Amino acid sequence: MSGGTLRVGRPWPLGATWDGNGINFALFSSAAERVDLCVFDAPEDATARITWPLAHRTGHIWHGYLPEAGPGTLYGWRVHGPYAPEQGSRNNAAKLLIDPYARVLRGALPWSQAHYAYDLEDDDGDLSFNNEDSAGVMPKCEVIDEAYDWEGDTLLHTPWRDTVICELHVKGYTQRHPDVPPALRGTYAGLATEPVIAHLKSLGVTAVELLPVHAFVDDHRLTAMGKRNFWGYNTLGFFAPEMRYSATGEVNEFKDMVKRLHRAGIEVLLDVVYNHTAEGNHLGPTLSLRGIDNAAYYRLAHDRRYHVDFTGTGNTLDTHHPMALRLVMDSLRYWVTQMHVDGFRFDLATALARGGGTADYDIRSSFFAAVAQDPVLSQVKLIAEPWDLGHGGYRVGGFPTGWAEWNGRYRDDVRAYWRGDEGALPAFARRLSGSADLYQHDGRRPVDSINLVTVHDGFTLRDLVSYNEKHNEDNGEGNRDGESHNLSWNCGVEGETHDEAVLALRARQQRNFLATLFLSHGTPLLLGGDELGRTQQGNNNAYCQDNELSWVDWTEARHHPLKAFVARLAALRRSLPALRRTDFLTGLPGPDGRKDLTWFNSAGLEMSADEWHNPAARSACAIWCGQQTDERDAQGRPQPCESVLMIVNAYHDRLRFALPAYRSDAWTVVLDTAAPEGEPPRREWHAGERYPVAGRSLVLMTQSHSETA
Repeated sequence: MSGGTLRVGRPWPLGATWDGNGINFALFSSAAERVDLCVFDAPEDATARITWPLAHRTGHIWHGYLPEAGPGTLYGWRVHGPYAPEQGSRNNAAKLLIDPYARVLRGALPWSQAHYAYDLEDDDGDLSFNNEDSAGVMPKCEVIDEAYDWEGDTLLHTPWRDTVICELHVKGYTQRHPDVPPALRGTYAGLATEPVIAHLKSLGVTAVELLPVHAFVDDHRLTAMGKRNFWGYNTLGFFAPEMRYSATGEVNEFKDMVKRLHRAGIEVLLDVVYNHTAEGNHLGPTLSLRGIDNAAYYRLAHDRRYHVDFTGTGNTLDTHHPMALRLVMDSLRYWVTQMHVDGFRFDLATALARGGGTADYDIRSSFFAAVAQDPVLSQVKLIAEPWDLGHGGYRVGGFPTGWAEWNGRYRDDVRAYWRGDEGALPAFARRLSGSADLYQHDGRRPVDSINLVTVHDGFTLRDLVSYNEKHNEDNGEGNRDGESHNLSWNCGVEGETHDEAVLALRARQQRNFLATLFLSHGTPLLLGGDELGRTQQGNNNAYCQDNELSWVDWTEARHHPLKAFVARLAALRRSLPALRRTDFLTGLPGPDGRKDLTWFNSAGLEMSADEWHNPAARSACAIWCGQQTDERDAQGRPQPCESVLMIVNAYHDRLRFALPAYRSDAWTVVLDTAAPEGEPPRREWHAGERYPVAGRSLVLMTQSHSETA
């Protein structure tokens, strides 16, 4: 690499870009009085081989061009400017800073006093100043050659109505997999191996939603406790893939994974954390954005010394500021265009859509507007976690068209119903039929509801039916962390047991939850490992447990009954268009006089208003009409499909349901969660016959479209 003079360069693109002859560097900072580019020989070096002050600035973008430099160049920034925390300025040139646009981060981050711009021991706290140089304990940014042979790979664009999502952790899902080569376990390459892909395909999964893979750091507090940030919600670099998940240490390993999953017909969705960064509150470290331009990148309180915290992590990225918004948008486009990911799940998405001034949630926010008009991002899957910790932050059903949402109401209402809570039936019925009360406005659709029962944050499915209380003692926080309102039920015994009756009930309850999830209108999201009965021993906040408590146990994978059950549910879902509608049910008669959805009581009569309002009601029967789906043939003509009858019974006792008269009187039982593995003898039942529905179980029947004609 040349040691000559840094040339003028260009103010775009931001970051470090190799053009085949040299590297262009560009950094935004409206707070800087001077910016130094520091180039290093090795990630652990404490002293730069050479430092260039950037002599050129266009607006607030500092830039320079380094001829003859190429991929593998290691660098960092030093930003000279005012250190005035009470005014919102926190520049400290003693701190080596990560480029927000860095494609790769190399080296470790062993926490020390040097990472803080102030003296941790000084009584003035963050108002004091710390001159200790941090270069020796900071990762370095690496310039890469972004060329890659995608071999014709493109985004899959799987229709929402056909989408089945599996949320998983790159390391946790494969770390204990016996058929993944040991060197590849817990890595991108491991996730792309044939045994893992075959397993996902067998489950009917069409998309994996990966917990954060942006480069992140382990919290200082956790490392002091001997723990790690396993989930990864502590981002340091929005463009750099986390290298602890790379067997090769190369970015192309992530691309290889995406390409292999795409070949198998599986989309890749990323859980992204743009709402906050790893720098914490005003007492946090200075690693990147804080030292570059604290007031531009973070929301500051009226007293500008302090950060606004809508996230529970100490800071909130200010997407109302043009450059913070540009950072987010540039990052998103990068992951689509350069890494070929198919979409995103936005952590605490409400925080991104808060405006200026009062910072209230704003459906017309600059963030929503930027995404909606973007020709790249408007075409991929966009999923919101529709809440944050700020005032008015719970916004389930409140996101704009083009967005799907994690439906927290679905989770709570389905859990309450199968637990047997009084008055839970009406809400359960709404969730089962697409949550029209939440999404039937402004052009939204049933598929915009991402239906979920369990996710990484909370109990696993097995623990949901095994524990009444959280058991997070291993986290070292006195069991104070994690959600206490879990709507769980241990079926009579807290935790593990050998009681066969309790175990049988727990198995049936797990089948009930899974059947509800896959057979509801909307988009199902399965927590990876639930299909194998994974337990976290009652820990519902295993964010710091990078160990066997969090890693999926594959010991019984080949023969686990839930695996086969999930595969059957996915196949049923694919085969029954009446359960995969993209328009909302009306409950009104169609041209033939039949309703698209009709609810019946156990006597085979339509449910009355009084029955719906009876708090003791815990059972019902629904029929989805196969004549009124949105299924079309190649010419766009409506296609009649099988009608579907579902009976749900959350009572503890068996009930005998009289089958309603409906077109033909022949119904075939295809699923009964009370039967071993949910598979009953396939036989026909007729109108007027009483089907014995076991306590706490779900039954599914079908009627062929030839009989419904």
